[in-house]
Amino acid sequence: MPTIILFAPLIGALLAGFGWRIFGEKGALYISTGLLILAAFLSWIVFFQSYETPETITIMRWVESGSFAADWAIRMDRLTQIMLVVVTTVSALVHVYSLSYMNDDPQWKEGESYKPRFFAYLSFFTFAMLMLVTSDNLLQMFFGWEGVGVASYLLIGFYYRKPSANAAAMKAFIVNRIGDFGFALGIFGIFYMTDSISFEVIFTSGAALSVESFRFLGMELNAAEILTFLLFIGAMGKSAQLFLHTWLPDAMEGPTPVSALIHAATMVTAGVFLVARMSPVFEYAPGTMGFVVIIGASTAFVAATIALVQNDIKRVIAYSTMSQLGYMFVAAGVGAYQVAMFHLFTHAFFKALLFLGAGSVITAMHHEQDMRNYGGLRKKIPKTYWAMMIGTLAITGVGIPLTYIGFAGFFSKDAIIESAFAAGSAVGDYAFWMLVIAAAMTAFYSWRLMFMTFFGAPKGDKHTHDHAHESPALMLVPLAVLAFGAVFSGFLGYSYFFGDGMLAWFGEAVYINEETNTVIEDAHKVATWVRFSPFIAMLLGTATAWLLYVKKPQLPAALARRNPGLYRFLLNKWYFDELFDFLFVKPALKLGNFLWKSGDGKVIDGGLNGLAMGVIPWLTRLAGRWQSGYVFTYALAMILGVGGLITWFMFTRGIL
Repeated sequence: MPTIILFAPLIGALLAGFGWRIFGEKGALYISTGLLILAAFLSWIVFFQSYETPETITIMRWVESGSFAADWAIRMDRLTQIMLVVVTTVSALVHVYSLSYMNDDPQWKEGESYKPRFFAYLSFFTFAMLMLVTSDNLLQMFFGWEGVGVASYLLIGFYYRKPSANAAAMKAFIVNRIGDFGFALGIFGIFYMTDSISFEVIFTSGAALSVESFRFLGMELNAAEILTFLLFIGAMGKSAQLFLHTWLPDAMEGPTPVSALIHAATMVTAGVFLVARMSPVFEYAPGTMGFVVIIGASTAFVAATIALVQNDIKRVIAYSTMSQLGYMFVAAGVGAYQVAMFHLFTHAFFKALLFLGAGSVITAMHHEQDMRNYGGLRKKIPKTYWAMMIGTLAITGVGIPLTYIGFAGFFSKDAIIESAFAAGSAVGDYAFWMLVIAAAMTAFYSWRLMFMTFFGAPKGDKHTHDHAHESPALMLVPLAVLAFGAVFSGFLGYSYFFGDGMLAWFGEAVYINEETNTVIEDAHKVATWVRFSPFIAMLLGTATAWLLYVKKPQLPAALARRNPGLYRFLLNKWYFDELFDFLFVKPALKLGNFLWKSGDGKVIDGGLNGLAMGVIPWLTRLAGRWQSGYVFTYALAMILGVGGLITWFMFTRGIL
């Protein structure tokens, strides 16, 4: 069954991409979608099976060279089960949603068969992601890792006629390569230290690596610390953490279903999965763990501040994704890996719901994405409104503290905040306050989106508003399924991810060093004010959004005028793009131009041209003079040659 789950998307990609002329356009679309639905159905069956100890399903012998060996195999444990249902469920719903969404896509000429290619890319992306999460060794994981990178490049740049889409695809590809270089170095280092890339061998080497070291650039480095640090650099790029995050908002240039697939539940969560999967090594690297916490908390805060003022509906949700990923890394960084996976699980439902809901709004508004041109849509598209309302209640963590009543985000987000406080360290305290502040801002920008989109008077083009209509059933059914998950996934999963059944349910899938890591146990004992802090933050953010965008809608513009510097700073995303352009892009272009004009143009082309135009013809004319046609000329040359050889022989043999 796991083998069918893995290969069904690949078969769908091949049939849609290369066989659509045989099956027809609709046939290719329905075949690829049907195979994804099959994979999702089987994934849920597998999800309820018990894997107390990991099981390996070998597909084929892949690479073998000396002591290096790697099979293509499926590792089945609780982490794999969680990722299988997350990836296949969201992907299947995105496929169904896309059947309708891509029908009236304005970016394409009528009659152009672009849809089979789009569905082939979606299915190939899903296959690569499944290859990543089912991997039994680091080589297979790296192939899946790079596969989702290629697929995301194709999907983000799907509108290849748009220069902005091409630029966004290149940006995503290049920024991810920076992180992937660190990931590759980590894999090389692990093989160097353990002589293996198999998880079974690596997981038993964590304690040994913590006491070993190696010299690098004249420094003595702890093996566990430096290897986990390199692995986390890869996770930072793929999961859009601070400093390697700039690709994520630009990736909104792709079609909206792509945003839901890549940025909700699959590619961007690969970094969180990597840290959880490698927990047997990360547990012995406290320095790296502290770094993970700092980056995660800072990312959650920075992304939330940027989302406060964005006007593009998809960009608001994109920065929200970046912020929520920061929450997950905080949980993983303090050692609460199960809690990180809990938020990954619940986040998949409500974030995919918000993205697909945004797509429904964009479709209703004839592909207008600026929220300043929305308003008053709740009566025009009521089903979409209620779907996004549920997603907003889930992401803001609406619930009643000290009870089991709440939406999905209430359970998982609060568990992360409590775990950060329970860490009892300086970085844990920093993360706690950053996450509480980010929770307030999450409530603010989420309700800001709702109020600007669905409440108040209609704004923008009147004709567009008058003709706004609800989306077709194929787009609404996925919203209903995701809404169910956004309501119940937190409540149903709490005991298994954070409660009494956690250790038994996860089994050996996650390793916790019981001597040093008691975070989850301590998180259940935190003070009452700690448990109420995210609830209070949520109320403050919600009330502020209501005041500014419902009660006194003239206030936001007034605040922007009074604080122009802060407003531009946030609107321009902390100027990270400008900073990186100044520090890296422009110097690289200058270096490239220098090497092109001075190196290639003057030295290489100039030197070769100089030889070809000057030296070579002179040598040719000189040699031509020896070709006189007289025998005595050649005899003289022979005598001089023989004389030279005799002289060289006498001197080298010591005769003279």
